[in-house]
Amino acid sequence: MITIESLREYGANVDEGLTRCMNNEAFYLKLVAKVLNDTAFDSLRKAVEAGDKEEAFEAAHRLKGAVGNLALTPISEPVNEMVEQLRNKSDADYMGYLERIEERKKQLEDMI
Repeated sequence: MITIESLREYGANVDEGLTRCMNNEAFYLKLVAKVLNDTAFDSLRKAVEAGDKEEAFEAAHRLKGAVGNLALTPISEPVNEMVEQLRNKSDADYMGYLERIEERKKQLEDMI
């Protein structure tokens, strides 16, 4: 079961996330669990595999907002980096970013 303490250990900035949720722990934890089902994760994988930088940017940008608002730092850091690379249409290792994002998402899922 996901808890405030387990999220702290995971590396999330829980205090920031809670502030955005009016310090309602139950609401915050509900949103954390819900973000794991965000279709943007699948959209991002498909776009990266297809080499579609525009669609990858859209999906990564959606994730940036979702995980950023919840202050899920371990996921938001690689997502933020990826968004900037995609914004600049750089030739970056997008599969590497994707793997980091998915690994950190799995760590969070395993906490549930």
